[in-house]
Amino acid sequence: MKNADNSRRAFVRFLAGSPLFLAAGIDGKSLHRLITGSTRDQGEAFDLIDQVSQDRQISSPGEALDIFDFEPVAKAKIPPAHWGYLITGTDDDGTIKANRDGYAKWSLRPRRLVDWSHLDTSATLLGHKYDTPIVICPLGSQKAFHSEGELAVARAAKAKNHLQVLSTVATTSIEDVIAARGAPVWWQLYHTSDWNQTRAMIKRAEAAGAPAVVFTVDLIGGSNRETMFREAMNDTRTCTNCHSGGQPRPGVSGRVDDRDNRRKPAFANPAPGAPIPEAGPPTWDYVKRIRDTTSMKVFVKGILTPEDAELAIQHGASGIFVSNHGGRADNSLRATVECLPDIVKQARGRLVIELDGGVRRGTDIFKALALGANAVGIGRPYIWGLGSFGQEGVEAVMMILRKELEIVMKQCGTTSVRGISPAYLASR
Repeated sequence: MKNADNSRRAFVRFLAGSPLFLAAGIDGKSLHRLITGSTRDQGEAFDLIDQVSQDRQISSPGEALDIFDFEPVAKAKIPPAHWGYLITGTDDDGTIKANRDGYAKWSLRPRRLVDWSHLDTSATLLGHKYDTPIVICPLGSQKAFHSEGELAVARAAKAKNHLQVLSTVATTSIEDVIAARGAPVWWQLYHTSDWNQTRAMIKRAEAAGAPAVVFTVDLIGGSNRETMFREAMNDTRTCTNCHSGGQPRPGVSGRVDDRDNRRKPAFANPAPGAPIPEAGPPTWDYVKRIRDTTSMKVFVKGILTPEDAELAIQHGASGIFVSNHGGRADNSLRATVECLPDIVKQARGRLVIELDGGVRRGTDIFKALALGANAVGIGRPYIWGLGSFGQEGVEAVMMILRKELEIVMKQCGTTSVRGISPAYLASR
């Protein structure tokens, strides 16, 4: 611990003496206070370091060397309140960091002299073959990041043949997204307090052709999105066209918010019929109720324990998303990838398992697949691409991740996604 403290002090002294930081008006004392402070303080410190050390931003998708090159471009183009909605976690955002750090708990075991000339990166989910196991996860209000929103993402998914999962709080209808995708998308469900309305949304998605409904359970209790609210304070726009009261507040709560649904087609036209109020928050019987309501396969999103994976099986789920909502649900400080092995062991092949949370590299995808995931999802990264360059940016992000996955597959001597196993990992 003493050595770590000494290294930190040396690092701060080095940064404080940099002419780049002095020119930017950042003094050493302020930087030291941030780096030695809370998780949020440290995040601010490294944001400053990124800003100062960034020589230039890419001007086209083709210039990107990795997906991180899109983040500063997106931040510059997306309004502050919308950016806060995208980047926020819960409390001090510690679980966002934990998700990233989790992948470092495993190292790779490369194998040599394997003929990988016929590399197969495809994955089959619910009988449909996709070019890779990389899933475009549901993320709401995408027109807050680019004028074409979910349509641009759907067209990118079509171009690269990726599974797309559409959010309940999307700013584009499921019918229009499926038309742009040219194939069915899965539909993510936030329940409402009125079963009549929830049932109507489920039946609408089914009628549109969605093969799966993904019931999200990790935000039922809400979340404390401090970063989102702090960023919104920096947004001085008046946004009466989108938000009641004119204050730019996308994703006001961690749950479905009924105050202003003009930009949410799933809620914009309430279903006819008398309300059927819920008696309380959903329990596991709710999963069975969904299953009995629709012909779509039912997935449960937000599972982090083997006990809940077993309950999902018992109540009729066809699959689960091992997910903590990208660190924006609860502040568990536990990476989703750390939860995965025990869940896979419990499931014993009885569930389709998707893993998301902190995925930023091809090596992350490979590790999740090796630990037993059938598919691996991304959220914020494709929005960096969307906010930067629209459809082209999303396509570039997906292409970079696929290229990185292909490289690590070749280096480890795995010729297909199905051949990736725990034998290619070592615990650190």
